[in-house]
Amino acid sequence: MRKIALGICSSISIYKACEVVRSLQKESCDVQVIMTENATRLVSPLLFSALTGRRVLVDLFAREGSEEIGHVELAKEANLLLVAPATANIIGKFASGVADDFLSTFFLAARCPVLMAPAMNEAMYLHRQTQLNMKKLISQGIRFIEPEKGYLACKEKGWGRLAPVERIVSETLKLISKGQSLEGKIVLVTAGPTREYLDPVRFLSNPSSGKMGFELAGEAMRRGAEVILVSGPTHIMPPSGVHIEWIKTAEEMEKAVERHLHRADIVIMAAAVSDFKFSSPSSQKIKKRQIFRSIHLIETPDILKRISERKGKRILVGFAAETEDVKENAQKKLKEKNLDLVVANDVSKKGVGFGSDYNQVWLVFSDGKAIRSGKKSKFEISQLILDKIEEKVGKES
Repeated sequence: MRKIALGICSSISIYKACEVVRSLQKESCDVQVIMTENATRLVSPLLFSALTGRRVLVDLFAREGSEEIGHVELAKEANLLLVAPATANIIGKFASGVADDFLSTFFLAARCPVLMAPAMNEAMYLHRQTQLNMKKLISQGIRFIEPEKGYLACKEKGWGRLAPVERIVSETLKLISKGQSLEGKIVLVTAGPTREYLDPVRFLSNPSSGKMGFELAGEAMRRGAEVILVSGPTHIMPPSGVHIEWIKTAEEMEKAVERHLHRADIVIMAAAVSDFKFSSPSSQKIKKRQIFRSIHLIETPDILKRISERKGKRILVGFAAETEDVKENAQKKLKEKNLDLVVANDVSKKGVGFGSDYNQVWLVFSDGKAIRSGKKSKFEISQLILDKIEEKVGKES
């Protein structure tokens, strides 16, 4: 059975959470209710315990004889965290990383997709801070079911009415389905820059932060895939649950990719690999006056080209960082390296690409089609890329 953690907060619409529980159970979902303390002042946890046949989780420290840490164990099991109704308070906690009760702590521990259905007074919902908090969470991959305009508990009409139960359940089931769409697949992702050392303190590299590759790895994992991430130096924390190998040079990346290639069904080469390296790197720091006599560049291995020669039935995705003729150069790369998809972006534009949380890309396909994304967060771009990969997987299965 699909296991859903249902977070319930202190909105007047809390009574609708009973319908949500029943409707999910009819769809063969196992529901574990988590209530905030304020929510228990409106409805007794006993009601939800009777509906689900499970003890409702409220107190973070209520162990009741179990040696397991509750929020951590549940986080390993849950296929989805649904918060309905979600108050402005819990949205603010999630956005700020506050973890002071079971629900907010579980959110930080969860590896599964998160869906929130807000319900509150219109002034609270439209308040700039609430909207900023929601925008922040959306950029991190949290989905929202927008509330409706209608009669509210404050006896006024406006935005903030909890979305219909049928819609909440429908969106929940869609998200769970997507969370299993790559189940059984192994996805190999490369990310970040590589460094080619002249000596212990100097190297050639590029401004890649690794954000795009890490988002792709996290999204593939959320869709049920086993993910192997090979990354160059970056300050980003890897997604929880992803197997990661850290490398520095192009040669090290090539060896790591070679080790895992035989297992991979999908390979996404998002790393910005240095094109050149020093022919004779020194193990000692070279004195400044001797630098120019020591510099002679040679090409690094073309990892993507070498993989493409053994592509087989794998889906192979490449990236292209360009400064002009972006679409045309991407099409050329796609043909030369036998790729299924090339993701290309103009790195000369400010606010997107290297080091940014946003990107604006061309997706160029082997059948000649091309899609322009527009400016989106790298999380949203990762969703778009994985959606297209899934379409390819579906056609070939």
